[in-house]
Amino acid sequence: MKQTFYSNGKLLITGEYLVLDGAKAFALPTQYGQDLIVEETNDGLLRWTSFDHDKSIWFEDTIAVESIVSKERFEDDKSVKNTLIEILHEAYLMNADFIKDGKGYTITTNLTFPRLWGLGTSSTLINNIAQWLQIDAFELLRRSFGGSGYDIACAQNNTGIIYQLVNEKPTVEIVHFNPDFTDKIFFVYLNKKQSSKRAIASYYNNLGNIQKAIPVINEITQTVIEATHPKAFALALLQHEIELSNILELSTIKETLFHDFDGVVKSLGAWGGDFVLAISKENPTDYFKAKGFETIIPYSEMIL
Repeated sequence: MKQTFYSNGKLLITGEYLVLDGAKAFALPTQYGQDLIVEETNDGLLRWTSFDHDKSIWFEDTIAVESIVSKERFEDDKSVKNTLIEILHEAYLMNADFIKDGKGYTITTNLTFPRLWGLGTSSTLINNIAQWLQIDAFELLRRSFGGSGYDIACAQNNTGIIYQLVNEKPTVEIVHFNPDFTDKIFFVYLNKKQSSKRAIASYYNNLGNIQKAIPVINEITQTVIEATHPKAFALALLQHEIELSNILELSTIKETLFHDFDGVVKSLGAWGGDFVLAISKENPTDYFKAKGFETIIPYSEMIL
């Protein structure tokens, strides 16, 4: 019997980094995501194939059940295989039944966005595996990749969310974000994928006074969600960039790349890579293309 599971991609609009320390974060699920298709076999092997958005294979390997149980590690050039085994090993510890009695599987995953876009290749995989094995996706994330878990919440919800860690436990509040000015919001890919792990390490090396910043970010998050006019929305995002710039001791993305842009540009998630949000009175597509950034996606085509 074939089983299919699907999870949404994600974009973190406010609260990057600080969400790890209890700040309220506003996040939106994307129209893009990833599925996982499972067919059971009886040979004790997992035959795994992962397809990128263009149907090209970006990962393909066979993993013995024993490798999952023992958390076997392979050569450095098998980093994707090692990561997958780590996730499956933690899933096995949470639900050992899926590889009992000689069970095996043929598994395929299909991304609907380019893998390097940073919209949640890992989080959608973890949430899909958790759905398949009927285990807690937040716990599987904690045991494997780590991170705040907002991306898991986006994977599971088809609307905007406020995400917060309360006593290190995830809380999710549904937000119906649909202001009149979404036609002025665009998402621009910066032509490089940013490592969340490296960015988080950088954050903890530049902590500053984050406890004072958390209530400020919480207030900004609320302003962003409740904004009914594009100017209020844009000014709140600008204030957010300034706050994070001071904490991270980094220039904002607008200062670095888009100083002459007539509008506001905000980093989303890890600073320096993946997508940014741009809001302006006029369609900014020509501006960003002239700067060498070809992927500009309107809000209506990106967000669920």
